[in-house]
Amino acid sequence: MIHDLISSGDWLPVTFAFLMGLSMLIYAVLDGYDLGVGMLTAFASDDEKDSMIASIGPFWDANETWLVLGVGLLLVAFPLAHGVILSELYLPVALMLFGLIFRGVSFDFRAKVAKHKKHRWDKSFFAGSLITALAQGYMLGAYITGFADGWAVVLFSCLIAIAVASGYCLIGAAWLIWRCEHDLQIKAVRWMKQNLAFTCVGIALVSASTPFVSARIFEKWFEFPAFLMLAPIPALTGALIIGLYLMLRKMPLNKDRLAWAPFAMTIAVYVLCFCGLAYSFYPYIVPNALTIVDAASAPESLMIILIGTLIVLPILIGYTLLAYYIFRGKAQELRYD
Repeated sequence: MIHDLISSGDWLPVTFAFLMGLSMLIYAVLDGYDLGVGMLTAFASDDEKDSMIASIGPFWDANETWLVLGVGLLLVAFPLAHGVILSELYLPVALMLFGLIFRGVSFDFRAKVAKHKKHRWDKSFFAGSLITALAQGYMLGAYITGFADGWAVVLFSCLIAIAVASGYCLIGAAWLIWRCEHDLQIKAVRWMKQNLAFTCVGIALVSASTPFVSARIFEKWFEFPAFLMLAPIPALTGALIIGLYLMLRKMPLNKDRLAWAPFAMTIAVYVLCFCGLAYSFYPYIVPNALTIVDAASAPESLMIILIGTLIVLPILIGYTLLAYYIFRGKAQELRYD
């Protein structure tokens, strides 16, 4: 298959599709947990909110860089798809940007105002996080259905929006289990248990609907021998979810052992779900409308863009890893003075 791609000259569009997908996956994981933490602040005390926000303070702004990279690659490498997707998703994209701006302003202002005014910005931070998560979930639902019209599609997209918000709360709670202590850590375990159920419903909805988007996807899922390639994904996902449930029943463990494990396992669930979607929709970038090759820029343009991407991507990965290394360990008080 790789030899066929190289010989046909289609390897450049496929490479950019991979890089764009990788950027979106990293964004969903990294910004997903801090959006989840933002939504979970609604259920925490004032002191717990300070600890929760301190846990994401060194990271949240840089996490959004991956969204910029993903959308940027969509624009320059697949301009036709960019026009279709952003035109169809104009309203939820606008809401997402509003939510991102709103939560960014709230994050900075809550650290600088008098203590008795902080609750206003806490509510704004929650609202911005919730709006962003719901908008992204709605976009996913609309994409899965191929941007079809009708109230059934709108209802489905709304259900996926709620499921994605719950999935972000799930990984946000996992982050808090890892990075926080004492009562807040115990609360995070409870939050994760609650959102695990809602996330499973979302995964089930996406899994049940995706094969009916087109006959082509249905064949890839259920016809022999194609379904053998997909079978490990739901099997591993189910095993991870069961493992998460069993682990959460025993957490937190003595001496904070395996506090990182729920976060790592949740990332694995995210990766498997993403692989399932990628397998289902390949080679289309706009479901049943535009393939990766048809939507791609000219090969000469892609080659120039690839050189720039190969310079930028290691820098992004490097400073991300450096930030997580420097600010490793349990969350400390977040100060700006």
